[in-house]
Amino acid sequence: MRFISIFTHEPTNRPPTEPEMAKMGKLIDDAMKAGWLIATEGVSFGQTGVRVHKSAKGKVSVTDGPFTEAKEVIGGYALLKAKSKAEVVELTRRFLDVAGQGTCEIYPLFEMPAANPAENPTENPTENPAENP
Repeated sequence: MRFISIFTHEPTNRPPTEPEMAKMGKLIDDAMKAGWLIATEGVSFGQTGVRVHKSAKGKVSVTDGPFTEAKEVIGGYALLKAKSKAEVVELTRRFLDVAGQGTCEIYPLFEMPAANPAENPTENPTENPAENP
């Protein structure tokens, strides 16, 4: 199963230190090699976001940050591969041990069911019906 983990934390007034970056880099490298981390990115420190909202009536509004009502900021996301909720929680604990204070919200990703060739017969794209009378 695949999951998305969204990491939030209280705003800080400093970027990560070199030792913190090195420790996170090692975790990411080890996790990628082990196959449980599919992708991850951190949000740029000190950057403000933009919020785009579409109402039920179809009107789109754009609001530039910073968002003063935010008590937490998004620190980043990770796409994870795990066999169960228990496993993804344990992997997330490993991340939080390195990241420090913060919260990860984890959601399973929707996965399309595999197509059954017996139910959906298709022509072999390498065959040309004109060549096989």
